[in-house]
Amino acid sequence: MGYPEQPTGTGHFPSTGGHPHQQYPPRQPPPGQARAGSAGPALLGVALLLPALIALIWSYVVPTFSTVLTSFREEDLFRAPRPAGVENYRTLFEDGFLSQFGLVLLLALLPLALALVLAPLLSFVADRAGRLARLLARAVLALPVAAYAPVAVYLGWRLHRRDPEFSTDGARLELAWAVAATSFGLVVAVAATAYLSALRRREPGRWPYQAMLTVGGVVGLAVLAGALQIYTAPALLTGGGPTRSTTTPVLGLVQVSFVTFRLGVGAASATLLLVILGVLGLVATGLLLASRARIDFDGWRDRPAASPGAAGGPSGLLVGIVVAALVVLLAVFAWASAPWLRHAFSSPDTPSGPNLPEVLVDTWLPPLVSAVVSVGLAAVAGFGIGALRPLGRWSELLLLPFAPWLFVGIGPLAIVGFKRASENDQIDTFLGLIPPVWLSVPALFVFTLLFRGLAPKWRSGGDPARTLLLPALPMLAAAVLLTWLVHAQQLLWPLLVVHRVENAPAPLLANMWTQQFRSSGGEILSLVLPLPLLVVFLLAFVALQIGYLDRLAIRTGRPPGEPDRGE
Repeated sequence: MGYPEQPTGTGHFPSTGGHPHQQYPPRQPPPGQARAGSAGPALLGVALLLPALIALIWSYVVPTFSTVLTSFREEDLFRAPRPAGVENYRTLFEDGFLSQFGLVLLLALLPLALALVLAPLLSFVADRAGRLARLLARAVLALPVAAYAPVAVYLGWRLHRRDPEFSTDGARLELAWAVAATSFGLVVAVAATAYLSALRRREPGRWPYQAMLTVGGVVGLAVLAGALQIYTAPALLTGGGPTRSTTTPVLGLVQVSFVTFRLGVGAASATLLLVILGVLGLVATGLLLASRARIDFDGWRDRPAASPGAAGGPSGLLVGIVVAALVVLLAVFAWASAPWLRHAFSSPDTPSGPNLPEVLVDTWLPPLVSAVVSVGLAAVAGFGIGALRPLGRWSELLLLPFAPWLFVGIGPLAIVGFKRASENDQIDTFLGLIPPVWLSVPALFVFTLLFRGLAPKWRSGGDPARTLLLPALPMLAAAVLLTWLVHAQQLLWPLLVVHRVENAPAPLLANMWTQQFRSSGGEILSLVLPLPLLVVFLLAFVALQIGYLDRLAIRTGRPPGEPDRGE
């Protein structure tokens, strides 16, 4: 006696009919998920990570160990090194190294308040005030980033200060005020941009406290790490004086290494600084891993927002508050940058030797090489970790080898960088002007979180070009532009590798020229960030803020549809 046949497409059993205990083939996963779960993408993800690891070793790991080794030697630029034990560290503390960290905490106090109090308040009000107010805020926030020119700003302050001498008692407070005023716009702009993404499109009535706390923690650690590596402000405004009261750790290690030629003592200072920065980087990485942070892309078209401020009622008041806050932000930024901006339209006569095209090439082309390579390797590695997921749900643990150098800039590794440039005959050369950074570790973290958020749509069967590559291209452009601008505006690296004025990029040339011709040297400041380039950066960052960054959401926790175990 046979079993009755099940109706096709109905009943409890599959529509293929047959015995109820018959074994049926398992449901096949979508093509994208099959690709992501196989061994091929995992191996490819590891392969894509290797170039970044090599760049990390060359740019950070080897210089770090070389710095530590130098710190236990008596070494200068003229004689063979000799063992010194811990004498360099003893000398360092006798010279007042701990007081430098007290200065750092003072310099970081107001920027931390801006990043952890003012920026989230501005972001919250702008988010609740509706889409137009939010986009207006994003457009205004692009200006302090595009106008990043610390050398020009501090040289302008130095040129137009009525009393060029700092009093001994008030030197630290005066420097702290200068740093807070000139960094006001940049700190608020960068922090508010991140907070706005953390606030983007949540369910009504649900406060994104975890995402906001994660962003706040990382931003606060980044501000503290930046304060630890401040060089330009004290170098140009006070020279570290009077009586070394305004000497920061990086300024101190540069002075002791390249003025008094005690490379061992300078390396000891750099080593302690690297330890602190490494701890900060590990803490930030642990925070991102513990919160399971990711960056989601909500699509190119706006969907109806669930913001309470978008519908009637308080939105008018909130819009007014946002506009008033942005006016204050622009006013403070304009006041702090006025000593530079008043020369932005000048046509400088460059010093004898270099001509304008050579200065522009030396200023902008070497940093562009470093920016393209360092960000490109970071994007490739971020794709390997975030999208291909070599370790499944544990793939973000692959960020740990990079974490100690997340916040490390050129300053703590300056001694090894200079020695490399000297040994390779790169002083006063184009190659020497290229910043010795071949991997952008912050960009690697950003791309990993971005591809982490994009990957589920690809694994569910989406086209990789539309779900992974196209949403990441604007981030690639933003990272390259920002890295390029930051590297082009640095003073420390050109100061180490350029000895002849005809090879000097604009920031270093402006410093030389204003020192020599204090009464009439302001016109040279227009070369540091020329007005046409400023306009280009501004238009690019405004477009990225409104057209792309506004569609990114920083979220935490397990993504919808992700299994509890594995990927």
